[in-house]
Amino acid sequence: MGTARYAEIDEIITYIGKHLDEPLPLNRLAAHVAYSPYHFARIFKERMGLPPLYYVSSLRLQRAKELLLNTNYSIRDIGLEIGQQSLGTFTTRFTERVGVTPAEFRTQQLHADHHLQALKRLADWRTVSAAVPQYATVRGTIQAEVPFEGVILIGLFARPIPEGMPLYGTLISSLGDFSIPGVKPGTYYLMATSVAWGMRAKDVLLPQATLRTRSKKPIVIGSHPYPPHLEAMLHPPHPEDPPILISLPLLMNSFLQRTVQHSHR
Repeated sequence: MGTARYAEIDEIITYIGKHLDEPLPLNRLAAHVAYSPYHFARIFKERMGLPPLYYVSSLRLQRAKELLLNTNYSIRDIGLEIGQQSLGTFTTRFTERVGVTPAEFRTQQLHADHHLQALKRLADWRTVSAAVPQYATVRGTIQAEVPFEGVILIGLFARPIPEGMPLYGTLISSLGDFSIPGVKPGTYYLMATSVAWGMRAKDVLLPQATLRTRSKKPIVIGSHPYPPHLEAMLHPPHPEDPPILISLPLLMNSFLQRTVQHSHR
């Protein structure tokens, strides 16, 4: 039964992708797989970790990122293209979930190569420690299903989708162990993606083919300073993976700034 229901959710994911430029209210999505809106929303969230309309809005913001880099459309027209009538609303939502304004995102191709090359030259990957004695250090190991060389970006997010600045995060220069210090008690989702050395700037900004992983179940950090060791496996994109909305150059730059601060201590 579960497998059949999940197959129907996979089908609706394909349907959403094909009709992203049309209104997609909950009733329409539920009717496509012959479920009540309530039942559909429940099994969609069970499968994807996100409510269906939040998932749709995430794909539309991903579409906006593509249009910003691949067309000369005005920002207002791009907002209209993804169904946002208000320029202000579009700009606010984009900034909250991508980490930079639409105008700033459009210029980030200039920075992506610079940040990646700076990381490649980095000899010391230690950063300014955010460790606070009474807070946890989250430790884990990341491996990959296929060979990989490059930088791995790891974050703890409030939702099971990589959007907005992670609440805590780090970068590592190869597969293997990682640690994230100073994590306050709370509920988080681990997300990670990869950027191969030599990747084109546009592919860094639109990371649709990068290896990735995410915890579908929440990670609960209590008051104990040494939570259980996490294991994560990077894999090629799956249809059910949510888009990576956060700007990866922004995360790279944030990490580089922390390594500079460390070297000056």
